[in-house]
Amino acid sequence: MRVAIPTENGQICLLYEQAKEFTIYDVEIELVRAKETVALRGRMADFLTKQEINAVICAAIRSETKTLLRTKRIELTYGVTGDADAIMIRYLSGERLGTIEENALLRLEADEELEEFSGCQKS
Repeated sequence: MRVAIPTENGQICLLYEQAKEFTIYDVEIELVRAKETVALRGRMADFLTKQEINAVICAAIRSETKTLLRTKRIELTYGVTGDADAIMIRYLSGERLGTIEENALLRLEADEELEEFSGCQKS
């Protein structure tokens, strides 16, 4: 498995689309076997395919880019900031990182249902 993190000076780059380099981790059985920092050349989608990336961990990412990663079947964890090596250790240990879009949507729908239910109770 190959995990890519957009970085700048060892820290996760705050906006995925502005990344100029990626730290790529080769992972085998929950251990990092190799790590390299690779400069981004050309289009990001081509870069990820050429590097055979399976997962991306990042901070902020645009919705169009999320869609692109999904079409390429690349696992995405976003909403994560800090030191890339420390984040990778947490990721491999199974710690929950980042924002999970589906949970945010479910929470929003639950809040709306609660408001509707509360409105019914008032009448």
